[in-house]
Amino acid sequence: MAGHTENEITIAAPVDLVWDMTNDLEKWPQLFSEYASVEILSREGDTVTFRLTMHPDENGKVWSWVSERTTDRDKLTVRARRVEPGPFAYMDIRWEYEETADGTRMRWTQDFAMRPDAPVDDAGMTDIINRNSAVQLALIRDRVEQAAAERRTAPGTPA
Repeated sequence: MAGHTENEITIAAPVDLVWDMTNDLEKWPQLFSEYASVEILSREGDTVTFRLTMHPDENGKVWSWVSERTTDRDKLTVRARRVEPGPFAYMDIRWEYEETADGTRMRWTQDFAMRPDAPVDDAGMTDIINRNSAVQLALIRDRVEQAAAERRTAPGTPA
């Protein structure tokens, strides 16, 4: 049985700002609380291959992996996958953005399977991802909304 999660949040900010901030990979360590660094390995068109390194976990272990991410600005979607899946047999992620009356809805869909020798099974990882996604989405919402507020109050910015 494979794992599947869907998590979303509405951000009170224009879709252009949400898109730009959440797709600026070099700034992910300032956007997410879990990432210590991002190293861009290659760019080809709308596809970026990069290494993500997390802050040490509660046991002091530092997790790092290579992912590939392809943006489609016209469709407001991103497809990503782990190139180095680590404990995952595979990990595919889809980001979707939608303009709403309240701002921008951002949804993460993750499909994955854990390797038999992984420290947790599919159900355990589903729980971990769902808990962590709620935390990270709230942080992103707060940081993007703060940036939107700063832009609205900047001198010379139209109201």
